Amino acid sequence: MAKPEVALEAAATEQRIFVASQWQLMWWRFRKHKVAVASAFVVAGFYLVVLGADFLAYSDPNASEAQRGLMPPQRVYWFDDGRFGPYVHAFKGVRDPQTFKRVYRADPSEKVPIRFFAEGFEYRFLGVIPTSRHLIGVDGGRDASKTIFLLGTDVQGRDMWSRLMYGTRISLTIGLVGVTMSLVLGVVLGGFSGFFGGSIDTLIQRVIEILRSIPTIPLWMGLAAALPRDWSVQQIYFAITIIISLLGWTELARVVRGRFLALREEDFVVSARLVGCSQMRTIFVHMVPSFMSHIIAATTLALPAMIVSETSLSFLGLGLRPPAISWGVLLQQAQNVQTVAISPWLMLPAVPVIIVVMAFNFLGDGLRDAADPYGR
Repeated sequence: MAKPEVALEAAATEQRIFVASQWQLMWWRFRKHKVAVASAFVVAGFYLVVLGADFLAYSDPNASEAQRGLMPPQRVYWFDDGRFGPYVHAFKGVRDPQTFKRVYRADPSEKVPIRFFAEGFEYRFLGVIPTSRHLIGVDGGRDASKTIFLLGTDVQGRDMWSRLMYGTRISLTIGLVGVTMSLVLGVVLGGFSGFFGGSIDTLIQRVIEILRSIPTIPLWMGLAAALPRDWSVQQIYFAITIIISLLGWTELARVVRGRFLALREEDFVVSARLVGCSQMRTIFVHMVPSFMSHIIAATTLALPAMIVSETSLSFLGLGLRPPAISWGVLLQQAQNVQTVAISPWLMLPAVPVIIVVMAFNFLGDGLRDAADPYGR
């Protein structure tokens, strides 16, 4: 009796595969790639941080105080006398007898309780809802000895955790917006180049060759010098996004052009022309979906490249500048080797850069394989 049931189940599975849409087949294959699924959760977590950066930051990222400059990260104790009650030890500032510099040491005699959904600085959640609630906080206010610094402070006494939350928002949105613009330019211009050919193809390819022949670092230096120093943070943000996008579409356009040259004489493209499909419908409805795996792979690889580009530009002082907050801006203080040796926590903003780049690469591998569900 078991064999007929197994045979019926196998037949039902095959029937479900035969009638499934392309997106269903992609999802079924993608969820088998465990590393890619885990990476998808990591990427989703980072973008949740983008949405809730104000809620996760317990201190004003621009609030500075000289008395708490370069304070080391505090250790969180989760249990107090056997009960769940997270707290940190208060810091006490003392003078180093050798260097005569002010250093901070934990004072075990004084505990600072950590409060969940505590009151803090005012902000607008999702840019709409005014509130002052934060995920965690303390009751010490601006008392330097009764505050929490999960990742320490920078030279000016600004909380690194809160600044990292805000930096995540800017760095990841620049990558997302930049890749979206590059994707549109690459698919449209590459598609036109490969589909129409002739003078259009020649013009677009010459523009691509000119852009790819310009040395990257001198170009960034020239563009950074061209940005007015009196521009606001928002203006510089959009300028950097547009510049990175205008330089990042050429590789995808070459890939799309090559695929279009191979596909424009295929039977399904000729059939679409014969039944009266317009050129735009033939390109975007029939041809582009046929090599979606290539586009997905190029997009997922371009996202970390955009993030690294923004981080590198800002680190070198050619991108976003203070008071803007991004991963690259946070890493500017780690340029001095002596500073890093004394305050190694200033290098912590490099950790999310590494994690998100690896997550995007693993996610891209899974999406690329899933986008070709008939491949082996």
